[in-house]
Amino acid sequence: MIDILAVTTPIFLIIAVGYFAVYRNIVPQTIVRGMGAFVMNFALPCLLIRALAQRDLSEVIEPIYLLAYGGASIILFSSGYFYALAVAKKRQSNAMLQGMGMSFSNSGFVGYPIVLQLLGPAAEIGLALCVIIENLVMMPMALVLGDSSQNEDQSKGRVLAKAFLKLGKNPIIIGIVLGLCISLSGWTIPSPIFKAIDMLASASGPVALFVIGGGLVGLKLKGLRTDVARIITAKLILHPLIVFALVWALPDIDPVLQIACVAFACSPMLSIYPIFGQRYGHEGLCAASLMFATSLSFITISTALWLLDLTQIFGPLP
Repeated sequence: MIDILAVTTPIFLIIAVGYFAVYRNIVPQTIVRGMGAFVMNFALPCLLIRALAQRDLSEVIEPIYLLAYGGASIILFSSGYFYALAVAKKRQSNAMLQGMGMSFSNSGFVGYPIVLQLLGPAAEIGLALCVIIENLVMMPMALVLGDSSQNEDQSKGRVLAKAFLKLGKNPIIIGIVLGLCISLSGWTIPSPIFKAIDMLASASGPVALFVIGGGLVGLKLKGLRTDVARIITAKLILHPLIVFALVWALPDIDPVLQIACVAFACSPMLSIYPIFGQRYGHEGLCAASLMFATSLSFITISTALWLLDLTQIFGPLP
């Protein structure tokens, strides 16, 4: 357990430093938002280019990983959505946000720094595979359900087309496409360009963690305990468990990628979750869920990694 805490504690210490810096106004929150934009628009895309361009495509695309992570995410999103809609009697936009909070991991800002400390370079492959699922499968589904609830005069096909158009302009998607194109072409990135990409990619982890901490300052919590508890329980416990079950049940893949798949699923929900909440009129629900999930994830992630190490069901941790 000490070895696991040695991995997770520095990650959450940086988050705490980000929170303290903004709370004490050492770093204004507007600057932290700018740092977040830097990570999303430059650092993470460069990280994905570096991960994909240096490897043969057969080393990157792992169908079992995609099936396990994607299948678990879809199962949980659908379950959360239909439960909120049919049982809790929520509106469609609220139900979509609950499903989103349960199934979308913060793979870039929290998952990647942890998995990098734990598994090394394999973290970049795991991140690329998670991002493919989250951005090309999960995000269009969420946007169609959310936007169609507000644009009932438009068909779901039209809403889906708009969603994919927006995704096509997403720097992370552009980074994936560029990385895959370079990998397929066999082209070697010139050394000065690669060095710049490498420097930007290396900044993604610590800056992202600082941004997470700073973003938690000032989140307003409202009396939404039941819904918040449901979302947090599903995200921090059910999502990793379903991913684990599928990774264990499906045909074997590299044990390092099995561990990475479960570890990414242990992350709290994406950091822009409250922005989606604001878009659909439920910012309080999303902000409260994000704050508590991020705080509690130190315990759940450390416990999950400790159990994987203790049981060695996928082999010993590197």
